[in-house]
Amino acid sequence: MSSFPEVAPLDSLACWRSFAQAAQNTPVNPQRLCVLKAGGLLVDTSAQRASPELAQATEALLQARQFETWREHLLTGQVVNLTENRAAWHSALRVPAPSQQVAGERERMLDFVRLADAERKWRNVVHIGIGGSDWGVRLCIAAFGYAGTWRNVRFVSNIDGHAIEGGLAGLDPHETLVVVSSKSFTTSETMQNAHRALEWLKGAGIQNPYNHVVAITANAQAAREWGALPSQTFLFWEWVGGRFSIWSSVALTTALAVGIDTLAGMQAGAHAMDQHFATAPVAENAPVQLAVSGVVNRSVLGYGSLNIAPYDFRLGYLVPYLQQLEMESLGKSVDLNGNAVNVPTGPAVWGMPGTDAQHTFFQWLHQGSDGAPVDFIVCQEANHGWREAHHTHLLANCLAQRQAMLTGKSYEQALQECRAEGHAEEHAQWLAKHRMHTGGRSSNLIVLPRLSPYTLGALLALYEHKVFTQAVIWGINPFDQWGVEYGKVLAKGITQELKGQAPLNGGHDASTRYWVEVFRG
Repeated sequence: MSSFPEVAPLDSLACWRSFAQAAQNTPVNPQRLCVLKAGGLLVDTSAQRASPELAQATEALLQARQFETWREHLLTGQVVNLTENRAAWHSALRVPAPSQQVAGERERMLDFVRLADAERKWRNVVHIGIGGSDWGVRLCIAAFGYAGTWRNVRFVSNIDGHAIEGGLAGLDPHETLVVVSSKSFTTSETMQNAHRALEWLKGAGIQNPYNHVVAITANAQAAREWGALPSQTFLFWEWVGGRFSIWSSVALTTALAVGIDTLAGMQAGAHAMDQHFATAPVAENAPVQLAVSGVVNRSVLGYGSLNIAPYDFRLGYLVPYLQQLEMESLGKSVDLNGNAVNVPTGPAVWGMPGTDAQHTFFQWLHQGSDGAPVDFIVCQEANHGWREAHHTHLLANCLAQRQAMLTGKSYEQALQECRAEGHAEEHAQWLAKHRMHTGGRSSNLIVLPRLSPYTLGALLALYEHKVFTQAVIWGINPFDQWGVEYGKVLAKGITQELKGQAPLNGGHDASTRYWVEVFRG
């Protein structure tokens, strides 16, 4: 730990107490306007708490947490994942002139795609992966292939046999490429599904089924031992975390579906956001300001969740992508020194595209007793031709919902409405109580000029750096996931028990022991 910045318990810092006090004393101001420019995006933080006192306290807190040092470590490939002794250098995958290692592997992958395109090969692609090996690819293809591509891409992630059955159903194996994406090449769900796909290829009489398989991994030896061809094995590195792997060879399926130019555009947009994050002053730094607001909302005001509301049908998969990024990174309760973090950390992240969300859970956001901060995301211009009939209404709904959450409706306003509708006075006074809502609910508005590979890349990097900054403030490691790993270990033992390959573990709790006995027959 001696080569890294010291991390004191957050609640022991006087600057944290000053920060929390300033946040509590600062209400949301509906007349405030703050729009930041970052990587081609506009980030409106007007509906967050802000004051000179809070800004001063923020600077002091970031200095005490040695934010600039941690940021430099992140962006220069130094070890920042302390529990696994790794860098988290995903930004190196999107610089204009990457290292020879990165450039060489990228070119190998792109050559594979170019040849497949030139030969009009692989009518079907079955992408097998889970978590970081899945969500980013789904997001990109939904965003840029929503109207269809000439390749039919299916995703198989879940260990449920229905997933692989449905993923392969109706496809011609002779025209199908199976992409097996796993950083370790040992992920149980992915490898079981890969085995089933291989059996499917063999069952179709394909003599060399591995010719129909691509492996994407950081463990070349495991892929080779499984049977993957070295010429069709594409690598990334231990310093690329799974939830950041869309910037790596994992994007091969994306390139096959929506083109190699999509990858280049996303890399350029993400790099622009990297540069903004590295150089913009704190007050103008969009990821930092989003992070600070997130810490205020979670650790000071006690909001337990963050709602993601993309007002763009094509960004539906942004919600689970950000769920993994935020909740796997920030779902920690121990700081880097192994001490309890005595403030609430990472919120639950949830949502769906607007306007569907308005007809599902916005009632709770407006009038529920808890509520949640909201990140509204919208494109200023659509890529379809129906602006007046569709896009104007979409924009109006986005702005209206955000304004309603911010300004609310007072009892007096609601009462006047009820009177204007002709209700008797006693009934109007009763009904008005049901129609009022308090307002003052925090939100951000992130505006993309259009949805393009560049702007999507910038958007994803914006959230990456926001999450990293929150982790620095909380003093936690956002790059490991030991909670998930423990469950995997337990699952291996229970699997053996269910198959009768191991005796029943006496250490099970009563309920688990009961169901193991029931399920094993």
